[in-house]
Amino acid sequence: MAESSIKVRRFDGIQRLFHLGVIILFMLLSVTGMAWMYIETEWGKALAAVFGGYQTTLWVHKIAGLVMLAGFVLHIIYLIAKIDWSNLKESVFGPDSLTFLPSDVMDFIRHIGWIFGLCKAPRFERWGWWEKFDYWAVWWGLIIVGVTGLMLYDPLLSAEYMPGWLFNVALWVHRIEALLAMGHIFTVHFFIEHWRPNVFPFSPTMFDGGLSIEHMREEHPAWLERLEREGRLDEVTMAEPPIALRILYFGFGYSMILLGLFLLVYGIANIFLLTL
Repeated sequence: MAESSIKVRRFDGIQRLFHLGVIILFMLLSVTGMAWMYIETEWGKALAAVFGGYQTTLWVHKIAGLVMLAGFVLHIIYLIAKIDWSNLKESVFGPDSLTFLPSDVMDFIRHIGWIFGLCKAPRFERWGWWEKFDYWAVWWGLIIVGVTGLMLYDPLLSAEYMPGWLFNVALWVHRIEALLAMGHIFTVHFFIEHWRPNVFPFSPTMFDGGLSIEHMREEHPAWLERLEREGRLDEVTMAEPPIALRILYFGFGYSMILLGLFLLVYGIANIFLLTL
């Protein structure tokens, strides 16, 4: 059997469900947020019309934000439950953990050196430095937009505890962080996960949970070698999902990618139109 047809389970069902929830909520927040921010333009009004107008769009945005924060709290509970307290050091700082380590800094430096042809490529374990960065970026992004979003959720209530000028600060911080998050996801994240030469045109890993042996050997050789050394490779192999599911993953994934690019392109275009 070809290596490309053999897959190793990288994400379990709960992890994939969390990711699916983040996708749906992030895109919903992006659409309603852009409609809210560009409501004075024809494009913004058209986006808001999908939800029934400005006020409904604002409420959808607020509710989606609360659900996202609730999911964030559930994720923290999930992480605590996943810790092996009898082997705390290995559980938190081992190769299966997403905790940033000094070795990740060295991998980053070697990776940049490899890109410029100055050294050999680093041998990544289960997680590359960019994957850990993407994971933790969600944390600081959610904390920033979450806190500012809660400040803006009920202005009358918030006004009892903070001065008026702080509303303007919260609004701009909320917008800037949200735009930075959208810019990163719709360009860097999409490119790294789906448009690199060895995964183009689409990587289903976060949908079916599996990574091919061929891909592991190329990008995560240290992880593959560890699984073989520990005799656990056969335990974590999985069957290729049915073709119907693969078509569904591709269709849903690319609909989200195209929606993100649509928001990015039209958002930038409307910035220039507003300055004319």
